Amino acid sequence: MLRLLTDENFRDGIVRGLKLRIPRLDVVSVRLVELTGLPDRALLKWAAQEERTILTHDRRTMVPYANEFLKQGAPMAGVILVPSKLEIGHAIRDLELLLECLSQSDLRDR
Repeated sequence: MLRLLTDENFRDGIVRGLKLRIPRLDVVSVRLVELTGLPDRALLKWAAQEERTILTHDRRTMVPYANEFLKQGAPMAGVILVPSKLEIGHAIRDLELLLECLSQSDLRDR
């Protein structure tokens, strides 16, 4: 099972829905681990150290920084981009499938 970190603005309703479907889900929020306000690069670094894949809606900055990490050969635990306009039920179903099928090593450096 993937270990997850939700980005600062990730929709709480998606996380609640995932926890109902996957009670053993290991997910923490940026707020919970007191990383609120840190730049995306710092979140990517922290997530890599803690082996947590980031769930984000942030295509504008998180994805380019993740690509930058990959080009530099820096370790990265992975990023899952969930479009912010995706209907919540659809997002939960898609993420449930991903989380049940993929391991942490499957998403490393992706």
